[in-house]
Amino acid sequence: MARREKYVDDGTADRLFAYRSEGGLGGVGVPVEGMALGRLGPDGQVRTEGRTVPVGDLTPAPPVPRPGKIVCIGLNYADHVAEGGRSGPDRPLIFAKFSNAVVADGEPVIRPAGSHALDLEGELGVVIGRGGRHIRAADAYSHVLGYVVVNDISARDWQGSPPALRPGETGDGQWLRAKGSDTFLPMGPVLAFKTAIPDPHRLRIRSWLIPGSGPQAGTPVLMQDGNTGDMIHRIPELIEFVSASISLEPGDVISTGTPSGVGVFRTPPVFLEPGDRVRVEIEGIGSVENPIVADD
Repeated sequence: MARREKYVDDGTADRLFAYRSEGGLGGVGVPVEGMALGRLGPDGQVRTEGRTVPVGDLTPAPPVPRPGKIVCIGLNYADHVAEGGRSGPDRPLIFAKFSNAVVADGEPVIRPAGSHALDLEGELGVVIGRGGRHIRAADAYSHVLGYVVVNDISARDWQGSPPALRPGETGDGQWLRAKGSDTFLPMGPVLAFKTAIPDPHRLRIRSWLIPGSGPQAGTPVLMQDGNTGDMIHRIPELIEFVSASISLEPGDVISTGTPSGVGVFRTPPVFLEPGDRVRVEIEGIGSVENPIVADD
C-alpha cells in the first residue's frame, strides 16, 4: 500500500494541475499510479517532468485521487436552504462519500440502474494538508493545503426528496447511496494552494447543465450562480466541528455545500439525463465538466 504523505507547498507555484501519466505515481494524500502533478502557470502551461506542456495536451486527473475521507456539508448556503423550504441547521450537517465517488474532469458520471433523478451540486472542496484532531477555528487554515472544484452528484429519488419521487416511491431513509455511489464526486484537475486564494469566502461559484437532446441541446443552461461568501458555516468552523470527533488527515477533502439553483427544486424539476453534460466552475480555481451516462 502506498504510504500516506503530506504534499508541501514549496512556494514555486500557486496551483497544481493533475494529469494522467503512464508510469507516474502522483496525487495529494495517497499517491496513485498513472497520474502526476505539475505546476500550472498563469499562461496555461503546465511545468512538469522537465518540460512545459499546454493544459490542452494533457488528460486531466483528480489532484486528490483517493481521499481517505470525504466529509460533505449539507444545507450550508442560506439560499439553498430556502429553495427547499427548510430551516437552516444550527450546526454543520455532515455526511460522507467514499473515494470510489471521485472521477476526473471529462470522465463519465454514471446514473445507477434504479435511479431516475440525478442532480448537480457545485461545491468548493477544501483539501487538508496537515492532519489533526480538536483543531481550533483560529488554527484551521494552518491545516489547509488548498482548494478544488467538486460536483456533489446526488440521486434525489434515493435521497427521498419529494419532488423527485414517483407515486409509491420512498427514499432510502439516509443519504449514503444517494450521495456516495460510484462517480458521484467529479473533481477538477486544479488544486489552488491557499496562498493563491487569500479569501475562500469571496469566490463566485456556478454550474451549468448542457442538455444532450431537445431544443436546447448543446447549449449551456445556467443552473447555479452563487458566492462562497454565502456559506452559513464557514471553513474554520467546519474544520473545528468535524475534527472535534473525526480526525482529519493529509489528503482528506471537506466539500463545503452548494448554493441555490439545483434541479430538484425547480418547477418542474430538472434532472440529469444520459447524454447531458454538467459543468461546475469556481472563480480563481477552475472547472470540472462531465458527461452523464446510463449504467450498463
